Formats: sequence, structure tokens, C-alpha cells
Amino acid sequence: MIPKVTVVIPVWNGAAWLAACLEALAAQSFRDFAVIVVDNGSTDNSRALVARHAPQATLIAWECNRGFAAAVNAGICASRSGYVALLNMDTCPRPDWLLNLVRAMDESDPDVGGLASKMLSMADPAVADDCGDSLSWQGVAAKRGHGRSATDFERSEEIFSPCAGAALYRKSFLEELGGFDEHFFAYLEDVDLGLRGRLRGYRYLFVPAAEVLHQGHGSGLPQARYVRLMTRNRVLLLLKNLPARLLMRHAGSLLYGQIYFLIAYRRPLAALAGYFAVLPVLPHLARERRAIQSNLKLTLAQVEQLLAPAMSEPPLRELARTWWQRKK
Repeated sequence: MIPKVTVVIPVWNGAAWLAACLEALAAQSFRDFAVIVVDNGSTDNSRALVARHAPQATLIAWECNRGFAAAVNAGICASRSGYVALLNMDTCPRPDWLLNLVRAMDESDPDVGGLASKMLSMADPAVADDCGDSLSWQGVAAKRGHGRSATDFERSEEIFSPCAGAALYRKSFLEELGGFDEHFFAYLEDVDLGLRGRLRGYRYLFVPAAEVLHQGHGSGLPQARYVRLMTRNRVLLLLKNLPARLLMRHAGSLLYGQIYFLIAYRRPLAALAGYFAVLPVLPHLARERRAIQSNLKLTLAQVEQLLAPAMSEPPLRELARTWWQRKK
């Protein structure tokens, strides 16, 4: 029998959190779902934990880490349900998490491609972690509501894009978009998917009743590699998706964002390596860009309004002053 939902959990050395995540899934009030765990070459006992805490789950085991995007794509391809939920291994969904997401999707219009959960801080559930993602013209992908009181986010509303750490998608939407772009490997691939869907006319909603506790960076990469991937992926995200006229119109903001993070990361060599890492994927970027622009369903004015005009981070001069004081 085909389940209504498939929950896909990508795992990489997740022994510290995986058991709690799987046990929280087993306690869900909504029962019509299957679980697919994709292990990205873990070297701890993550696979044994899957067998122990979710023996009914399908385990896809790889010998090396192919990245978040490839892992969730494998789970999506192996699923047979109409809905696909993505869940990070360092989360604990509340008992009614999946029920509330499914109800919201069942009641949504067909142009709603995905739903965002209310992600709460594992350390302090009264504090919001992510209530949907946003993107600014400086290239900053931000967690909506991060660090604020969770009670500030009690209303269902349209958002720019869901965080794939705890989201529900229509499988037809994922198939139409071709899934997550595996060239991203990790970081910003969910924002890229969200933006591509937006450009095709899809919308996304935030579901405040779908609560998930989130540890955050449970499978984080070494810092230098994180900076390289984030720098590269930010460039890919913008150049791949945005119309040329808007890239030129907002060139100042885009350049400001690149300079900002070059200073903010305080790892200039890793950031420069990220820029150079764009070169090998330029053919892919060009192919994708042609396909995205040929399927654009929005006007330039509508695309322009998708991105926030300003970012929420401290201004560059304040960042530079703090950096200089630390150097002294």
C-alpha cells in the first residue's frame, strides 16, 4: 500500500541526535507515512541506530558523503507517495508535526509547492530557530524569526521559501523542478529550490502548528569548507536564477554582499577558493540558467519583489570595526 507521505532523513555521522529524531517520528499522531533514511557515508553507528529505532525504515547506505542535495534526491526518487517530507537528523518533531503539515497541504491550492515548519531552538523551545527562509539582494539567505520569541509566529502566512530541515513538499512539485541541485553539495540548495519554484509561479506557506525542535549544525562541515561552499553556492544561487536585467540593476547590492561576507567570515583564502570553485560548474550554471529563464512565469517586477531590499546583518562598517579591534 502506498503511503500518503514519505519522510526522508539525510544522515551523516548523526549518532548524537538520530535516535531521538526516529523516536519522535514513531510517536507521530499521523500514521500514514513511510521513512527513508539516506546515510551519507557515516563513520559512527548511525546505521545501527536506524535498524534499532526504525526497523521499518528503508535505509539507503552510501560509502562516501555525496552531500545533502544528493541524499534527499535519492530519498525523493525512492518514494512513492504524493507528499515528501524532509527532516534533518538533528530534529525532534512534536507529535502533531506531520498531521498539521498534511492537513495544511490538503487544504492548499495546487500552486503551493511546499510548507515550512515552525522550527524551534532545541536548547530553548520558547525561541524560534527558523519560520521560513528569506533572500535579500545582497545574497543573504536568512532564517525568518531566528532568535525571536516563538509566540511572535503564530499565524500561517506566505513565505519566500521553506527550510528543507523540516518541510513538506508535493512530490509533483519536486519532480517538475528536477529536485535539489546536487552541484550545491550542501548549503543553500533549499533556497535555490525555493527560488526556482517561485520563478515558475509556485508559492510556499508557513504552518505554525507544525513544530519541530532543531539543534542546528548537527552535521556541520569544518569551518574552512563551510566558507568555501557558502561563498560558491551564494554565487551559483544568484547567477543561475535571476534575470540579467535585475542582476545589473542590483549589481551594487550584490557586490556589497560579496564584500560583506569576505570580511564577516574572516577566512579570505577559503572565500577566494569558493569564488574559484564557481569556474568548474559554469557549464552547468549556463544550462540551468537557460532552462530557468525559458520557464519564467513572473514579470521582472514580480521577481524583484521576491528578494528583500536589505539584509538584517550589522552594517559593513560596524563589522569591519569589530574585526579590526579583534586584530589589535
